[in-house]
Amino acid sequence: MLHGFPQSRHTWRGQAAMLAERGFRCVAPDQRGYSPGARPAGTEAYGLDNLVGDGLAIMDTLGAERFHLVGHDWGGHIAWTLAGRAPERIKSLTVLSRPHPAAFAHAMKNDPDQPARSGHHKWLLEPGTAADLRKDDMARFRAMFKAQGVPDEAADRYVEVLSDPGALEAAIDWYRAAATTFRNAEAARIGAPTLYVWGDADTTVGRMAAEGVAAHIDGPYRFEVIPGAGHFLTDQVPAAVNALLLDHLT
Repeated sequence: MLHGFPQSRHTWRGQAAMLAERGFRCVAPDQRGYSPGARPAGTEAYGLDNLVGDGLAIMDTLGAERFHLVGHDWGGHIAWTLAGRAPERIKSLTVLSRPHPAAFAHAMKNDPDQPARSGHHKWLLEPGTAADLRKDDMARFRAMFKAQGVPDEAADRYVEVLSDPGALEAAIDWYRAAATTFRNAEAARIGAPTLYVWGDADTTVGRMAAEGVAAHIDGPYRFEVIPGAGHFLTDQVPAAVNALLLDHLT
């Protein structure tokens, strides 16, 4: 279970607990840079090859030859790529919010609204961004979370992880490392049974990108739209996510 930005392993607290009660073994790490035990220096350390490699290495270490893969936001981008590169490892794929990389790239070029929705990708690359975001106990993040229905206690957990020295800078390095790939993304077609979940009030992913995912799936595909839900689905509508995820995995 791979989290996105600016969140952490806590994204999956409700889903992991529910699935564990039903016999699944859930692995939800703080990813590279977010974890103090895995925070290499240098933007190049956060390239996509390394991020995908981390996911496979974790499963190798746990002896999981095949596994269900779940991702949200940036974790979804990694999940799409990992499933395309190592299809023999994937039992099923579930992605929340983040569309298939090729669908996202298409929307960036053809949906006049998508570049504005993704404006934070460019803003995060500006000098001094990390220092600005750290001001007033990460007030900017907190305001963004509150505006999108994320409970205060969840925001506290996310801010706590990113407050660790170097964590926020490393999280931004994900964007720096990927700056040249977003508009020209290519990813393999997906053959695994796939569930893609999108909230139609997502301020960062438009309908063209979301509906475009289907064109890149060869295996059984299920597209679920949650009316009125935004980007942070596990925080806003955890019961709906749980029901969809459990049904897909079983």
